[in-house]
Amino acid sequence: MSEYMQEQQLAEDCAQHMFSHDAASKALGITIEAIKPGCATATMTVTDTMLNGYKTCHGGMIFSLADSAFAFACNSQNQAAVAAGCTIDFLRPGMLGDQLSAAATQQYQGKRSGIYYVEVTNQNAQLVALFKGNSARINANVLPDATTPKA
Repeated sequence: MSEYMQEQQLAEDCAQHMFSHDAASKALGITIEAIKPGCATATMTVTDTMLNGYKTCHGGMIFSLADSAFAFACNSQNQAAVAAGCTIDFLRPGMLGDQLSAAATQQYQGKRSGIYYVEVTNQNAQLVALFKGNSARINANVLPDATTPKA
């Protein structure tokens, strides 16, 4: 198996393992649409329980979708990472029934810290939000049967 295929399989295994334990993403109806080393795409349909007082998608729901994509991307290399800080800019409202997609892409990954950008779009490919996540690796593996990496 080529190195690329091994890295791809590892990313898929990490995402599957994480998602199997991710009650929050499941409760929001988030699904992983694509995964590769350093990248992940997650989707969510805006439901009536996600609407705020203005009948638009609550910003916290959009943030959660982006945060989930960020988490799958920054953990895709089997080095457990947590969010060290995140920001989001809301550009357009999500509406009832919208299919939102969050595409996370690694911009930088050092030994301990990483930076990931997430673009959240709707079903019309309109930009809904821009999210930036800073990750911190915690000297553990995502997969339970792997050897812990050296710091």
